[in-house]
Amino acid sequence: MTRLLRALLATMLALAAQAADYPPVVPGRALSFPADEGSHPAYRTEWWYVTGWLDAGNGKRLGFQVTFFRSRPDLDTGNPSRFAPRQLLFAHAAVSDPGVGRLLHDERSARAGFGLAEAREGATDVRIDDWSLVKSDGVFRASIPAREFGLDLAFRASQPPLLHGAKGFSQKGPEPASASHYYSLPQLQVSGEITAGGKRLPVTGSAWLDHEWSSSLMDAEAVGWDWVGINLDDGGALMLFRMRDARGGARWAGGTLRGADGTVRAFAPADVEFAPERNWRSPRSGIAYPVAWRIRVGDRVVTVRPLMEDQESDTRKSTGTIYWEGAVEAFDAADRPIGRGYLELTGYGKALRL
Repeated sequence: MTRLLRALLATMLALAAQAADYPPVVPGRALSFPADEGSHPAYRTEWWYVTGWLDAGNGKRLGFQVTFFRSRPDLDTGNPSRFAPRQLLFAHAAVSDPGVGRLLHDERSARAGFGLAEAREGATDVRIDDWSLVKSDGVFRASIPAREFGLDLAFRASQPPLLHGAKGFSQKGPEPASASHYYSLPQLQVSGEITAGGKRLPVTGSAWLDHEWSSSLMDAEAVGWDWVGINLDDGGALMLFRMRDARGGARWAGGTLRGADGTVRAFAPADVEFAPERNWRSPRSGIAYPVAWRIRVGDRVVTVRPLMEDQESDTRKSTGTIYWEGAVEAFDAADRPIGRGYLELTGYGKALRL
């Protein structure tokens, strides 16, 4: 073994011995706004997820996704070097346009600091280079100059935060440590512009913002999850998820329904059952995704179907995974439309590891 390899091995062992001390997610922690809209840098993983539907005029409907991720590496926090990667930031953005027939997608990644990337505490302000998601004067704004498209969107809240699980403590598995702090802002009112094909189009629409942070979201038996968030036409909001095991069964499940009258109901694992209705296989990755679902939630049934099938994101250059994230429409048991939202499918090509 060369002197250089011995030195590298010694450094790796030293870093492993000084593993980061991540705080656990525990029930009873009251979420506070707007303070909890910002970053929680002590935790291992965090994301701000905005998805929604846009009306570009003349009946043209588009889906969009803007996501910023923050990750705290398992490194020695006492390292004084300015170059130590104490926080890593990633961003994904996508547009679903049936006229194009495939997902338009781009991504960014950077270590925090040096004026290149940051995730502020106390307020939503997440940036990587010229990509940003910032809240100012009560309005969230996303600026995403991507390669094949551009998004310049404003999001205005029409409802208070929707806390999931037990007042924002969201269990994600049978072990107590498998949990996150999780809230959403559904029914966001969207306005702004989208740039595509050299044209700038004014758009309006509705969106859903998820903000979630955790130190151990998935347990060892979980390989991925299925998630859906729906802005209901009556003004309500519905979020459902299941964590999958290697056999494709439900390791855990849950959800939240806020009715049009503002009442909130949290669903236990036994209340939620996902049943796939139709698969689509990606011509690029070869992965088969169940892109249409029939979901039992409590005493009702909801069916979700995609705006278009090819909404696969290949993010191996940033977060290292391939997943399906796309615009969907929701229908009741009588096949009547009841809302629009987004569906996320992870861990289908290989097990997801955060």
